[in-house]
Amino acid sequence: MPSTLAKTRKQIAKKRQGNIGALHQGSRDSKRLHKAQVRDERLEKIAASRKKNEQPMSPPAPPFPPFFLGDIKLTQLPKSSASPSFKTQCKRTDTSPSLPRRFSRRSERESQTNLLTSFLLHDEEFEAVKKARRPGRPASAREDLLKLKIATLEKEYKNGLLLPELTTEDNVALLERWEGSWTYLTTLAWVRISESGTVSPSSFPPKGDH
Repeated sequence: MPSTLAKTRKQIAKKRQGNIGALHQGSRDSKRLHKAQVRDERLEKIAASRKKNEQPMSPPAPPFPPFFLGDIKLTQLPKSSASPSFKTQCKRTDTSPSLPRRFSRRSERESQTNLLTSFLLHDEEFEAVKKARRPGRPASAREDLLKLKIATLEKEYKNGLLLPELTTEDNVALLERWEGSWTYLTTLAWVRISESGTVSPSSFPPKGDH
């Protein structure tokens, strides 16, 4: 379907006999083009938001930050629902800082909380999209959606972020054997960790326990 901007450009070009590059900044035609462009951007944001809301309830991505398996860092996730093995989604990174494989003592919950805070507040994709935007330009639909995602995660973190229990040997062993399926996650023990450090038992899938 042709965009409003494309149709407006075609109309103006026809009226000006193809000479559309010499428009005055404050002219009526220039304002028409700007208005059409703003409308297209707004429609793109609405369409992207609607598409996000219509996504299936069981996404292929893991529902927790990807830093639980020591120096194994989750670098990318499949776009299709047919997820390959979890181990094929991971890549060892020698440049990544060594992260604890297991939070075996309650005092180490602070380290887990610090990792969560870093994960939430330093979204690389959001920073890249924001940096790529030219000065004076409105935020793109992608930037708005990423901002919404971060805000949602931060809100959930305040109430309690759902994570696997990492203070028990058995549960860590189960997590390391996770092959990428959504149903396998129901076999793990889960907790919610809030921004204040409060830890409470939970389950997966979540049942509105926060």
